[in-house]
Amino acid sequence: MSFEYLALLAAACWAFGSLLSAQAATHLGAFAFNRYRMLVAMLLLWGISLLTEGWRTLDSDSILLLTVSGVIGIVIGDTALFAAMNRLGPRRAGVLFATHALFSVVLAYFWLGETLWGLTLVGSSMLMGGVMIAILFGKRRAEQHIWETNQYGLASGIALGLLAAFCQAVSTLMLKPMMLSAIDAIAASAVRMSSGFLLHLLIFLLGFQVARSHLPMTARILWLVIINASLSMVLGMTLILQALKYGDAGMVAMLSSISPVLVLPMLWLVYKRTPAWGAWLGALCTVVGTMLILWH
Repeated sequence: MSFEYLALLAAACWAFGSLLSAQAATHLGAFAFNRYRMLVAMLLLWGISLLTEGWRTLDSDSILLLTVSGVIGIVIGDTALFAAMNRLGPRRAGVLFATHALFSVVLAYFWLGETLWGLTLVGSSMLMGGVMIAILFGKRRAEQHIWETNQYGLASGIALGLLAAFCQAVSTLMLKPMMLSAIDAIAASAVRMSSGFLLHLLIFLLGFQVARSHLPMTARILWLVIINASLSMVLGMTLILQALKYGDAGMVAMLSSISPVLVLPMLWLVYKRTPAWGAWLGALCTVVGTMLILWH
């Protein structure tokens, strides 16, 4: 399977996983939810790696690089994203985080010498614009999150959202040269997840209030955590790493950024509510942009 389709499948995994995460994240709190799903993902990834003996492809240099990537992307990036959501609401924070694809393209140009030309550049621009339109105008005014009416911490929220996007881009691009080697994608994901989980666990053990669960774990919430971890962190991230083996890092980031658009039809099916006009326009731009990229 080509890297374009691997990146699109990863976006679909993240979209479906995010749809299932809302109840669990609200029940446990963002930090506790993230900690639990990283634990589940870490155990699953190491289990698969042991069975397939993918761990044998790891060496000390790759482990160090994967650990740093996990700290930047999972710990710093995710923490900044949750803090941005607290200040701006999920919609506006989502728009800022979507810029990670733009950061990836720019950094890939200077860092890896990757360039976008012709229909690929046009398609990428339409895709990125479509994602942002869908997030910005995909909800009716009555459906806006209560946080979005609060302008407190607007500047810091914007800075944190951009920091989260930048960290996501850097952590992914760091892996591109390494993924060209014989390293196993599942073992690589396991190392990244382990570094993220251990630091989140340290935050919890140090007694920070934000890391504590809002409500006790239940069987239903645990099941939702397991499904989300399996889709988003195990399958989704492994597909991204596999895509990096065969494709440009900037293009992989661009195609995988469409998950907010893929969520829209899923929400329509679940809640039986027709998306707003912005969702339709954003989805149309995203689809056309993706088709131009795939036809390049």
